[in-house]
Amino acid sequence: MAQQAAPAAMRETAAPAATLNGAELYTQKTCVACHGKDAKTPILPEYPKLAGQNEAYMLQQMKDIKSGARSNGNTAAMKGVMHLVNDDELKALAVYLASLK
Repeated sequence: MAQQAAPAAMRETAAPAATLNGAELYTQKTCVACHGKDAKTPILPEYPKLAGQNEAYMLQQMKDIKSGARSNGNTAAMKGVMHLVNDDELKALAVYLASLK
């Protein structure tokens, strides 16, 4: 019996984090709107400066916000955009942001 091919939507997978461009994602996923073009001049003083932040810490915080494990005052705005970002993109963003001075 021949196997049928999976529908196109099921075959598509996200690009591995190593091949994603964190700088492009930072703009495309709207991070720039709140955290600033340079990731160190946020629009509000209580928003974090992301440039140079520890990669593992940043990745975990983004995952926790996305899952709802972290839910406090400033996470409401982040929760609204986290559905736009998959796990590989989160990793690429964390790598990019950690690399900034």
